[in-house]
Amino acid sequence: MSTKPSRASSAPPVSLTERRKAATQLDIAQAAAELFAAQGPHATTAEEIARHAGVALRTFYRYFRSKQDAVSPLLAAGADRWRALLEAAEPGTGLSRALETAVEQSLAAPDENAAQALLRTRGLLRAAADDPALRAVWYRVNQESEERLVPVVARLADGRLEAMRVRLIAAAATDAIRIALETWADTDAGVTGEGSPAALAIDCLRQLVGGMGASAGE
Repeated sequence: MSTKPSRASSAPPVSLTERRKAATQLDIAQAAAELFAAQGPHATTAEEIARHAGVALRTFYRYFRSKQDAVSPLLAAGADRWRALLEAAEPGTGLSRALETAVEQSLAAPDENAAQALLRTRGLLRAAADDPALRAVWYRVNQESEERLVPVVARLADGRLEAMRVRLIAAAATDAIRIALETWADTDAGVTGEGSPAALAIDCLRQLVGGMGASAGE
């Protein structure tokens, strides 16, 4: 049986309160990432993160259960960005091509802000090497991203692929980016060019997804 979902309706507009909440969460996440990269999670307290973000400690705990959990909005932002790029592709677009384009664009570093975002991720992944709780946040964010990617892949497949194949492709695409970022974080390669996150992710994507026949119907 094939799956052929209709395009999802437009999301309701986000309220000013929700935008402010998201901005505060991101400020806290960036503060946590900077401190984790500079001194490690073990030497960083929730109080320090709150102070660095310019918020009260009670505000920190209103949004996050632990200091490690505080970086989840920052990690999720990258997944949201590449999923949004994939969502912009039209149904029936070659799936392999759409995946590669979205991954390449989302991991590109065309300006200083994008480069700094990648470097923050590198710092977090290096810090996570010695912190199981921080690794758990990273894996959770990737799992959530994979689940949200399934309907996007299904729509792009436009009924050409069975539901299980759609899930496999969503899992492989998510893992391609995760493995690429983890591999890059263990090196001193730059944010662009050979060995960069984008280059590694495209290589991983072709190896993982290509063998599944993701190009069916192209």
